[in-house]
This record gives sequence, structure tokens and C-alpha cells, in this order.
Amino acid sequence: MKKILALALLITCTLQAQRHDKACTVFSKINDVLQARHYKPKPVDDSLSVYVFNTVMEELDDSKTLFLQQEYDKLAVHRLMIDDYVLNKNCSFFSDFISSYKTALKRNRDYVEQIRKEPLSYNTKDTIFYSKKTFPYHTDPDKIKKFLRKKITYDILEDIAKLSKNKDSLKQNLDKLGEVARNKVFESYLCRLDNLLSPPEGFDHSIYNKFFSAFCGYFDPHSTYFNYSEKSSFVSSISSENYSLGMYVSLNDDDEIIVDELIPGGPAYKTQKIDKGDQIVKLMVNKTEYSVTCTSLQTITDIVYSDSYKKVQMTLRKKDGTVYTVNLEKTVMKADDHSVYSFILGDERPVGYIKVPSFYSAFDNDNNQGCADDVAKEIVKLKQENIQGLIIDLQYNGGGSMDEVIRMAGMFINFGPIAIVTDKDRSYNVVKDYNRGMLYTGPMVILVNGLSASASEFFAGVMQDYNRALIVGSTTLGKATMQTILPLEDSDKAEDFIKVTLDKFYRVTGKSSQYIGIVPDVPLPTFFDDLLPRESSMPTAIKNDSIDLNISFARLPEKYKEEVIAHSRTRVEENDDFRLINAVNTRVNWLYEGNKAPVPVTFDSVFADVHSMDDIWKDIKEASEKEQDFKVSNTKYASDVMSFDEYMKSANDFKIKTAKTDVYIKEAINILTDMNKFNNQ
Repeated sequence: MKKILALALLITCTLQAQRHDKACTVFSKINDVLQARHYKPKPVDDSLSVYVFNTVMEELDDSKTLFLQQEYDKLAVHRLMIDDYVLNKNCSFFSDFISSYKTALKRNRDYVEQIRKEPLSYNTKDTIFYSKKTFPYHTDPDKIKKFLRKKITYDILEDIAKLSKNKDSLKQNLDKLGEVARNKVFESYLCRLDNLLSPPEGFDHSIYNKFFSAFCGYFDPHSTYFNYSEKSSFVSSISSENYSLGMYVSLNDDDEIIVDELIPGGPAYKTQKIDKGDQIVKLMVNKTEYSVTCTSLQTITDIVYSDSYKKVQMTLRKKDGTVYTVNLEKTVMKADDHSVYSFILGDERPVGYIKVPSFYSAFDNDNNQGCADDVAKEIVKLKQENIQGLIIDLQYNGGGSMDEVIRMAGMFINFGPIAIVTDKDRSYNVVKDYNRGMLYTGPMVILVNGLSASASEFFAGVMQDYNRALIVGSTTLGKATMQTILPLEDSDKAEDFIKVTLDKFYRVTGKSSQYIGIVPDVPLPTFFDDLLPRESSMPTAIKNDSIDLNISFARLPEKYKEEVIAHSRTRVEENDDFRLINAVNTRVNWLYEGNKAPVPVTFDSVFADVHSMDDIWKDIKEASEKEQDFKVSNTKYASDVMSFDEYMKSANDFKIKTAKTDVYIKEAINILTDMNKFNNQ
């Protein structure tokens, strides 16, 4: 028996050593690529080591309720050594992290099982603290168990509170509802811990990947590691045609999966029940139920996006607590779901409107046109309608192909330099528009917000520098870098990839929007603007700088710019919609930025905490659904096409509703009206 045990131990140690060796090989290749290709490579030194260690530890235990202080101290011996391990290709340190993490997870799982067998009071003197300060690690494991009991009790009360806004009704049925919520919460805790202990790719692989991603993230926030599955998901997300539920999902600050966007005409949209912002509670496919609270994000993503699951039963929760279930069947969605489209706004003095959701490329498909060609076609249609101005909407446009945005920028200037691109060797390449003439010469407004990024910022910066358009909205993300995905192996069967930042671009003035974003000529308030994650909030973001190349370009005269901006400022100050946005932001910022008082673990306190944002969400919903007083109509060409295409008609109805309820489009129309008025005086 001793020989068998010794053999088993030897095999386990040998397999672990082999996995560590493979991880070291991947680590070494990641570093090689970053040092050779990254725009601003950093030395592999103690600073990198500290960043990687802190990032991984934060990701493994962000609430300091998993590891004990003594376990942290044991791992902290590696805090200044990870750089040496990578350079010397010694990855035995992984054993300490894997062992300590697994031990801590198992201990917490045992605690949850113990608490499950104990009675829980729903009217205690305990409190839950919310603080931006970093709590220390516990030295006594019983304190971790005490916190878990307190947190589980809070989660049970929170689950009950989310069922309804009628507190009295809930309190009358607290014991009955508590039993249901109790079972649900304990199952969720145990399920999450089991998934962490047995992830799909294997426990050690999960630890390796966290280190790889943290290592890449030290160089800049947009460089990252992809395993084969993550790379495949990325490729699937940009596929031109696949089976789809017609919705996009994302993770919010509470680690809840919410509906981020509905595709007009898709299965989710056609239910007329699902709204943007609804939380996905559970999914059922092939008679198997997946509770979102304990299922990995990768599994949920696969169910929502993969072709493997055609029929999905989905249970969702609205922000007001309403829970509902829908049955969805995926359909093949057309490639133009998020393509460029246009409208005519107004009546007597019509204004053209072009929505550019992303700077997509035609790639190598001759049957599809890229974003720039699609914009050109819409401009031709709009000019036939005798438009008196043009709005290009880049709100929520996260970027895309630089080739497309360069071509599009050239449509609106006569000719000349558009930007300067530089690589790690600081060789400056001036990007120029060689085509004389403009496709459209009238007044323009570019709409942007905090989620307009990269290529969107590139385009807005060119238009602003040439005085070709007024930039309207809120300050953009601040990303002026370009990335590409590279395999780490020279093989068609590569399993590891890295997205690496290769270049940085500057404006023709020599300034850069990197880190600071594009500051609009006409700033407008937007919901949650101060809370949006911008480049400047990312600790490893490449900082802003300027270059001095003395590039000459034909800047257009500033016709009545200051007068137009002043009129807009006055209008915005007197506008009830913008006043509401400012008022909501004041309340939201106070809730998020202020020092939140401890919440007693009682039903009354938890109910008040859960519903503290109800009135705010109500105001936001009403504001987002309020129709503005301007007419939206289709071009003659689009109307003719829709008379034969039911899908396009359904999608068009949604787009018209979106435009009609956009207060920023309304102000853009007002600005164009002023530009025309001053120009004609």
C-alpha cells in the first residue's frame, strides 16, 4: 500500500511539474512578444513583480474573506520574486498559490456547510460595512466564518427584498420567503465555490491564466492573454453571421449579468418583455438549469452566443424586482444588425443623421462593404433629401478598424494630414488624405460620450482639429492606442494568444487624446458620467504626451463657433431634461462616492438599502423613454427597401424610437439650426 501511495504521489508531482514547465514556456513567450512588439515595453523587474502579485491576490480574494494573514504572508515571499522566476524560467512558485488557494476555498466551503446547518436570525445586531478602505486579512479563521454567516444572512434578506416594493407584505411572509431564499443562497454559495475548485479548464490552469493576464496588464490595460477558448469567443463575437438570441450581455459592478443591448428584430426584441438593463437570473437549455449566481461567466456566454444551444428558456429580473420567464429560439442574424444607418430629422429645414455603431471592416469579403463605404452611401441618400446639416452619432462607439476611420475622415476634409502614428521605435508616420474634395461640405455635429473610444476619438479629433465639426457630448474614453492579436506558437493549432498594444496615434496638432480623451466643444451632462471607467482611471494606462512635428494643415475658419456654443450652454441650463440628469448624477455620486453608513443585518435596513436607488432608476427610465419634439423619417431609398423587408421594418421602428428619445440628438439639431442661422446673417 505504501508503494502505491508513493507512486501516486510521484505521478501527481510529475504532472504538476510538467504543467508548471508549460506555464513557464507560455510566460516566457508572452514576455518575448511584449518586449519585442509592445509600444512601450517595460523592464521585468520588482515593480512588475509587485503589480502582478497584488493584482492576482486582489482577484483571488478582493474582500479579504478567503485567505488568512498567515497564508498571505506565506505567499508574500514571492511578491518581489516573480520577475526573477519569469526570467529564470522557474515556475515552481505556482505550487504555493495553487495549494493555498485550494485550501482557503475548501475551508470556506466547509464553513458554508456548517452555517447551513445552524439557525439564522433575521433580526441581529450585526452590520455590514461598505468602505473604500482596504480591510486587513483575518488572523483567526473563526472571524471569516462569522463574516460569512453575516453576509449569507444579508444575501437572504436581500433576495427577499428584491421580490417586491411592498415591505409590509414581505415582512408578513418573512419566514416562508426566508426558507426559499435560504435554500437558494446556500446553493449559490456552494455552487460558486465548487466552480472555483473545479473550473472547466482545470484548477491550475485557472491560476496560470490569472498570472498571464496580470503580467500583460502591467504593460497597459489593453494588452491581455487569451487562451484558445477566449480567442474563439472573440472570433465568434465578430463573425458576420451566426445563430443569435438577438441580445448582448455584460457584467455590472455587482457581478450580475445584465442585458446590455437588444438587437432590433431579434428573438429577444420580439418578446416585447426584455429591456436593456434586465438581470439574467437563470437559464435552461437541453433540460439543464443553470443558475447565473453559480455558473461561470464563460458558460453563460457560451449559452447566449454559441451555435450549440438553439433553444433557451431565460428567467430575468427587472430593476423594480419583477421576475419573468421567456422562451427564446436563436435565429440567424444578419451582418447588418449593427451597421451604419441614417434618418432625416425635422421637416422644413431637414437635418441628416448618421449612426455609426462601430468602425467595422469588410475584411476580405467582397460582398460586404466596410463602415466608410456605408457612410458614403448614406451621405449620398441624405444629400438627395436636401439636408441643411449633418449629425454623425458616435455615442457608445468603441472603435474598430483604423483603415475605415482614416477613409471616413478623408470624406469630410479637402485633403491633408489626418494623424500621426508611432510605434515602439518612435518612428513617426503621418497619415494623409490624398483625395481632394469633400463628400459633404455643410455644417456638422459629432455626438460622443464616455464610451466613445479609439477610432471614434480618432475621427472626432480630426474633425475638431480641422474645425470641420462641433464635437458635442461628454469627454470620451481616452484610448489612442492600437492592438493586434498574436499567437504565441507558430502553428495552426496554437493554444495561447496575446492581444498586444503596437502603436499610438497623435492628432495633427501634435497632441494626443490618450489618457485624457476628446474634450467636446459643447459639453452636455450624461447619466453616471463621473462613474464611467475611463483610461485615466486605469493604473497602467499609457500617459498623455505631445510631439512637435510642425505639420501644416488647412484649418477651416471658426464661423460663429463661440456664439453657437454660448447659445447651447444657455439652452442646456434651462432644459428640464438636462437638469434632471444633473440632479440624478448628484444623488448617484453621493451614494457611490460618499462614506456609506454600515447596514444593520435586519430586514428593514436591508430592504431600505436594496430599494435606495428605486426612485433614481424610475427617473432615468422616464427620461430615457421621453420622446423629444422632432420628426424622424427615412430616406426615400430606405422606405422603398423596407416595403419588401419585414425584418428591416421591425429594426427600423426600434431605431426611430431610440433616436426620438435621445435628448442629445435634439440638442445637436438645435446647434445645427444656430450654425445655419448665424451663417445666413
